[in-house]
Amino acid sequence: MAERPATRCPICRKPAADAYRPFCSKRCADVDLNRWFSGAYAVPGREEEDEDGVPKDGQPGRDERDT
Repeated sequence: MAERPATRCPICRKPAADAYRPFCSKRCADVDLNRWFSGAYAVPGREEEDEDGVPKDGQPGRDERDT
């Protein structure tokens, strides 16, 4: 059976520990979690609309302008 390549911790680059994979320790896992909570990481998305379909900037959507 082939051995999997050594995974490195994305925070400190030390070898990952099985208990905290892909991190090397609870500390590095907590650092990463804090980065998500603080907004340092973000998943791109599209602009939100309110329940009427109007973008939050107050401008009507394309389908509302055409009517």
